[in-house]
Amino acid sequence: MLEGRDVIGQARTGSGKTLAFALPIVERCDPAERAVQALVLVPTRELAIQVGDVVGSLALARRLRLTLLYGGRSLLPERQALLHGAQIMVATPGRTLDHLRQGNLSLRHVRIFILDEGDEMLDRGFAPDVERILSQTPPTRQTALFSATMPPWVATTAARHLKNPVTVRVDGETQAPPEIEHVVYEMDPAIRLGALRTLLDGRGEGPVIVFGRTKHGVKKLARQLEELGYPAGALQGNLSQNARERVMASFRSGETPILLATNVAARGLDVEGIERVINYELPESAELFTHRSGRTGRMGRQGEVVTFLTPEDAPKWREIERALGRRLPRTTWPHGHVVASHTESPRPMQSSPSRPPMQRQPLTTGSRAPQHMGVRQSGAAAPSGSAPRRAAPSYPARTIRPDGQRVQRRPDAYRNGQYAPVDSGSERRDTVDRFTPDQSRGERSVRSAAAPDHPEQAPARDRTRLDWQRRG
Repeated sequence: MLEGRDVIGQARTGSGKTLAFALPIVERCDPAERAVQALVLVPTRELAIQVGDVVGSLALARRLRLTLLYGGRSLLPERQALLHGAQIMVATPGRTLDHLRQGNLSLRHVRIFILDEGDEMLDRGFAPDVERILSQTPPTRQTALFSATMPPWVATTAARHLKNPVTVRVDGETQAPPEIEHVVYEMDPAIRLGALRTLLDGRGEGPVIVFGRTKHGVKKLARQLEELGYPAGALQGNLSQNARERVMASFRSGETPILLATNVAARGLDVEGIERVINYELPESAELFTHRSGRTGRMGRQGEVVTFLTPEDAPKWREIERALGRRLPRTTWPHGHVVASHTESPRPMQSSPSRPPMQRQPLTTGSRAPQHMGVRQSGAAAPSGSAPRRAAPSYPARTIRPDGQRVQRRPDAYRNGQYAPVDSGSERRDTVDRFTPDQSRGERSVRSAAAPDHPEQAPARDRTRLDWQRRG
């Protein structure tokens, strides 16, 4: 790195890869040049913060300015930091492209380009963004790629971006560090939550990470544990940046010693003293299994990885063991009676309170039907022995004023399907639009403006409408 050559570095998790590129960066950057000279791309926000802490402590001694670019927060503070001449930048690909599109960032002076967790950065999800960012850097740059896992396709993809790279492997063939003890429990999916509770009840003083496969599954499991009284927090992609930082701060401080996480926490997350990692659900690949396991047993410390294996996980587990190159010993979950006492019985579904059936009151002669029932009274009583006939619902009349405003007519002005007469010879200036009870919904009875009280005095075009009203 100090010689300026391109490098591919592979070392197991927790071996200090961040320092391997942080030290050459601070040595080769010029404090007098106020431009971005070193760019470190990382896949997650949490890893950006962690790498920034390591590089920032070294850059401060050399009077170099460091800025972090990652999503979930305002662009304005980052823009100000770039305008003030940051020389080292640790960023995620998406936020870097945002600043490039807005013209806040120039990469013309980049000397060192680092891809941390390079196998994920060159995967199909990140590869297009990484290539767009690389196209903005000068061709004379130095490019380095670091990761704990290096599948064969990574070297093929990296050959397009690196020039005659030097490959350095430190324990590259050791997929699981010897300090990590692996325990694989075979169990039925129904007792998995009870088994997790048994392990959490017997945990020591150190923090524990429980890995799930999906964001919704992790969120649901965290909610279940919190309801049972466990000090647990969830780290998953749907959280806002402030919420993610609060969860991580609480986990690092020991306030919340149980962290439930998706694979967003499997890459590069370094928390001191993690004593156990629990794979509540299997990861999608052997590389992710290695990265999950690497959260414990870091820097020569002891650690334990517990994996729950259900019958449906058997094909995926064979693929993982084949990629790891060894078989991990399995055992049946031994605490069947303990699980039974810890497993919650399913909660009965609470049905919504049933409403009492509507009691239909018979209509008698002279009684007035409630307005909400929409029943029009008639003068004749219902035949004896038969249920009262329910007429079509009556809809309240509305008045349209000349200014277009709709107002409600007074209820007492309407009787038996007709409006009460006003004064003889007076004119109705309003147009009334309503459904009469004897009409279908598609037919309307419209009383035209300036309609006289006697049909023989009305124009021919209005007589039909008056006839319709009389039928009502």
